[in-house]
Amino acid sequence: MSRPPLRIVIADDERMVRTALRVILDAEPDMEVVGEAATGAEAVPLVRSLAPDVVLMDVRMPEIDGIRATGQILRTMPDPPRIVVVTTFENDAYVYDALRAGASGFLLKRADPDELISAVRLVARGDSLLFPAAVRSLAAAHTAAAPPAPAWAARLTDREADVLRLMATGLSNHEMSEHLGVGPQTVKTHVAAVLAKTDSRDRTQAVIAAYEGGFIMKKA
Repeated sequence: MSRPPLRIVIADDERMVRTALRVILDAEPDMEVVGEAATGAEAVPLVRSLAPDVVLMDVRMPEIDGIRATGQILRTMPDPPRIVVVTTFENDAYVYDALRAGASGFLLKRADPDELISAVRLVARGDSLLFPAAVRSLAAAHTAAAPPAPAWAARLTDREADVLRLMATGLSNHEMSEHLGVGPQTVKTHVAAVLAKTDSRDRTQAVIAAYEGGFIMKKA
């Protein structure tokens, strides 16, 4: 029995961008664009009513920008969708704010169709769309030089600390399993513990917390 297609909402103030994204995604047998919004103000109620699996959210939109829209969606829906921020510039401060607000990752507008399709599938299955170098650069630009040590750092076991550092490099569970010489289920357990102890919704949030708390930079 085949699974239903991934339901996607596109929020972007440029009609041509929305159309291009729709054409690419609707061509995939396992994807369906169920709605479009031209502003953040339109996106929030649309996402609440349609309950999609993934939202492609432009950062800079009129009325309500993608950061505020992301935060409102994640705070008010009991089972919110995964949100991928779509941006023109990877070093945009708005991108970092959107990741802090709960976005599962970001994608550049110049990404090719295969990257877009892969990104949607990746976040839909619960993974985070991390670009380690870009996240490190964003964190360095928007985090205090000497942040206070986070309380959660002392609660991590040595292995959980190792897993968090590897998460920041963008490794998948399978890759971390091979690197650490442990089984995939063990890695999954450690990742779950890291998310719980850092009070993070997903891997992206955990990595942001690690940078903001100085955990990675101090331990690297």
